Amino acid sequence: MKIITLDGPAGAGKSSTAKALAHELGWYHMDTGAMYRSVALAALEQNISLENEKDLAELAASLDIQSAHGDAFLNGRNVTAEIRIDRVTTATRFVADAPSVREEMKKMQRSLSEEFNLVTEGRDQGTIVFPDAELKIYLDASPAARAARRYRERVDLGDQSRTMDEILHSQLQRDQGDRNRPVGAMAVAIDAIIINTDGLSLNNVVKQILKCACDRGLISD
Repeated sequence: MKIITLDGPAGAGKSSTAKALAHELGWYHMDTGAMYRSVALAALEQNISLENEKDLAELAASLDIQSAHGDAFLNGRNVTAEIRIDRVTTATRFVADAPSVREEMKKMQRSLSEEFNLVTEGRDQGTIVFPDAELKIYLDASPAARAARRYRERVDLGDQSRTMDEILHSQLQRDQGDRNRPVGAMAVAIDAIIINTDGLSLNNVVKQILKCACDRGLISD
C-alpha cells in the first residue's frame, strides 16, 4: 500500500488538504488528530482519569475509531462535532502526551496502512509512525495566517466566543507544546517536502502535492 503523510502545525491547512487530496486520489483519509480526540472524548464519557496512563491506553486499544468523508466515528457513532468542543480539546493534550496511548494509536494507524492507500495527517506521521512513507509533506504557514484560518472556521460554525488575538495566543502556546512533547513531537522529517500555504488556495496546495506524488511515481499523469 502507498502512503502520503501530511504533518505540520495547527491551522496550516492539513485537514482540508488531506480530505481534498484523498478524495482526488480515491485513497483513505486518516485524521490522527481526530483519533486522539476520540480517545479523549471516550475517556471523559467513561470518567477515566486523564492522569491514569494505563487506563487510557487500555481504553484506546478497545475503541473502534473510523473516518469517512471527513467525519469521525467512535464505536459506530458520528462524533465529528463532539470532538471539537473546548473540553475535549483540553483533554486531548493528556491523551496525546501519554507514551502508552501513542503506542496503541500507532498500532491502529499502521494497521490501516495494511488495508488502504493512505493520506494521513498529524504531527508525527512522517517522522515516527510512517518513517518509510513514499511521500512526506510538511505543511506550514505563518502564525497570523493560521490564526485567521482557525478564526474563520469557528465563525463559520457560529462560534464567536474567541477573538483572533485569543486564538493566536492559544495557538502559539500549542505550537510550543507540540514541539516539546516527550513523545510524538512535531518535527519536519529529514526527507519531507515543505510547503508554505500562506496565500495559496486549497486547490493550489493539492496540485503541488499531486505533482510531487507524480514525480515520485505514486500516481500517473
